Amino acid sequence: MRKIAEVAARENAGRVTAVRVWLGALSHMSAQHFREHFDNAAAGGIAEGARLRTDISTDIEHPDAQRVILVSVDVEPGR
Repeated sequence: MRKIAEVAARENAGRVTAVRVWLGALSHMSAQHFREHFDNAAAGGIAEGARLRTDISTDIEHPDAQRVILVSVDVEPGR
């Protein structure tokens, strides 16, 4: 959530509308589990209600297989 807030601040966003993340095959994180954490962390903040897209890798040999990577953040302009 810290990185999402940093992007929103840098873009002078009014709110975050969408977030896309990549889950490595060895990240021990399912899309549903990540969704639950995201919704809890976003509640009451600039990303509350944002669409969440998760891309899940099955490649255990990928160099980032243990990581969760923030791919993109879409925002609406602030006032």
